[in-house]
Amino acid sequence: MRRHLLVPAAVLGVAMLGLTGCGKDDKTTTGDAAGGPIAVSANDTACDVAKAEAPAGTVTFKVTNSGSKVTEFYVYAAGDRVMGEKENILPGVPVELKMELPAGAYETACKPGMIGDGIRAKFTVSGSAAPLTADAKLAAASENYQAYVKTQTDGLLVKTQEFAAAVKAGDVTKSKALYPVARTYYERVEPVAESFGDLDPKLDGREDDVEAGTEWTGFHRLEKDLWTGSIAQDGPIADQLVKDVQELVAKATTEKLSPLQLANGAKELLDEMAASKITGEEDRYSHTDLWDFAANLEGSKAAIAALRPSLEDKAPDLIAKLDSGFKGVETTLAKHRASDGWKLITTLSKDELKELSDSINAVAEPVSKVAAAIS
Repeated sequence: MRRHLLVPAAVLGVAMLGLTGCGKDDKTTTGDAAGGPIAVSANDTACDVAKAEAPAGTVTFKVTNSGSKVTEFYVYAAGDRVMGEKENILPGVPVELKMELPAGAYETACKPGMIGDGIRAKFTVSGSAAPLTADAKLAAASENYQAYVKTQTDGLLVKTQEFAAAVKAGDVTKSKALYPVARTYYERVEPVAESFGDLDPKLDGREDDVEAGTEWTGFHRLEKDLWTGSIAQDGPIADQLVKDVQELVAKATTEKLSPLQLANGAKELLDEMAASKITGEEDRYSHTDLWDFAANLEGSKAAIAALRPSLEDKAPDLIAKLDSGFKGVETTLAKHRASDGWKLITTLSKDELKELSDSINAVAEPVSKVAAAIS
């Protein structure tokens, strides 16, 4: 989950470098049902979408943020189900979001400051179009990635139950050891969780994400108590965490993902690494961000791997760049291994953080081209 970016001063420059690199999305618009990108003009008080409707099929939005705050752009279906999202949109850095939309009623939303329900508008999709999964290789990609999601959510439930049991038993040492391990499964498939309305905030929200009148729950609530307070009264929070993970498992089991959701999710995970993992904002009490960083990388790579057979047909020149980019991040990250886990993010120097940021940029560029390539 990406919200208020509380960036330590020592790594602010690195964070902005990573965000800028990850914001340079591919500008190809071939095959869009709407005939080209739909312009979205965003600022701190407005979200002007150039069109309020589009034909069914692949639709691209081009978002330009002229405000002073980092913003986000979402397309929601009924029940605030996320059909597509682009987070961490910097002022002056136009980005594109490509998604597959069947006929129906939707809402667009910009979120200046990356908080709240956003500035919303109705958006209608009409007509019909053959889904991308009419292509056998893209259909297989969705099925294969769905199987990957199931293995990760199954593992998440098991490890979360172990973590919750340790918290309820008051075993601080065991709870601290299990915290980053359980989160690894979540972070690999986080874009899937984010598609289910308020489920991601309940599981992964930080204290300053919580709206007035809403109880703070989830991993980070327990993280704060483990590292800075007491877990003596956290039994109900642990139980709620398990319940929310069970809900995620149930929903993810039946979720049918578009190939474009795989491509967008792969890019989102890289953006997540640049926006909050490398800055230490994510796990601000435990400093176990590199566990999440590694998991985001694995999840992004898994989504691209599922799409690889299609990419070999449609964009073979992209394969080598993707392979080289992922290998570069893995090689750089491997320098920070510690036993069977990872070093604390606070032990890395500014130069080491910059090296990681540069490696993310190197793979983010080819990953940003995948959505256009398969559509």
